[in-house]
Amino acid sequence: MVELSKKISSVVGKTNAEYELIKEGDRVLVGFSGGKDSTTLIHALNHLKRVAPFDFEFKAVTITYGMGEQVQFLSQHCKEHGIEHEIVDTQIFELAGEKIRKNSSFCSFFSRMRRGYLYSTAQEQGFNKLALGHHLDDAMESFFMNFLYNGALRSMPPIYKAENGLKVIRPLIFCRERQLRAFAQKNEISVIGDEACPAMRFDIKMPHAREKTKELLAKMEEENPQMFISMKAAFNNIQTSTFFEKEYLDRD
Repeated sequence: MVELSKKISSVVGKTNAEYELIKEGDRVLVGFSGGKDSTTLIHALNHLKRVAPFDFEFKAVTITYGMGEQVQFLSQHCKEHGIEHEIVDTQIFELAGEKIRKNSSFCSFFSRMRRGYLYSTAQEQGFNKLALGHHLDDAMESFFMNFLYNGALRSMPPIYKAENGLKVIRPLIFCRERQLRAFAQKNEISVIGDEACPAMRFDIKMPHAREKTKELLAKMEEENPQMFISMKAAFNNIQTSTFFEKEYLDRD
C-alpha cells in the first residue's frame, strides 16, 4: 500500500469540503496520464473514498495518442491498488500532422484533444464529474502566463462546468508540485515525464512561455518564500472594482 502524506490528504480533504468537489453519489472520471500529478490524484481519491462520510465512485482513464505508447503498466498499478482503470486508444498524433497550422501550439492541440476524449468518455459512460491533476504551481503559472503574455487575469478554478454540462474538478489545486513529486519518489512509483509528450516527436521550437514563467516564479519564491501563500490568499481576495472593467467600477 502506498503512503499518502498527511499534508496531501489533509489539503485534499479540506479543498473537497470547501468547494464540494465530490459529493454523495458522484461518479468521477479521472484523467490518468501516469505522471506524478495524476498518480498522486488517483491515490488521494482512493484514500478519500476510504475515509469520507459519503459514497462515490471513480475510475482512472488513460488517453493514448496513437504513438505506440506502452502504458499497460499503469493498468497493473491500478489493479494492485484496487482502482478501476481503462486505456482509451486514439489517433491524436496522426491528426496533429494534418490539423495543426504552421506556428500553432502543438502542446495546446494535444491538450485540447486529450481533454475532448476525456469529456466524451465521461459522457458516454455516465460520469458526472471529471477530475484533473492540476496543482497550485499550475494555477500560479497559468495566472502569470495569462497576465504577462495574453493580457488577461485568469487562472484555474477548483471546479467549473464545461460547455457540455460536465463538472471539472481539481482536488489537488492547493497542493504544491514538490509535494506530488515527493509522493512518487517516497513510494518508488514509476511515473511518466515530459519525454512522453507527443510534441517532442515534431521538429518544432517548443513554447518558451511556461518555462520562462516557471523560472520567474522560482526566482520570486527564492526572494519571498511566502509568495505562494500570499498568492493563494489573493485568489480568494479579488477586488474587482480596482481594475479597469467598466461593469465593475463603483461610479455612483
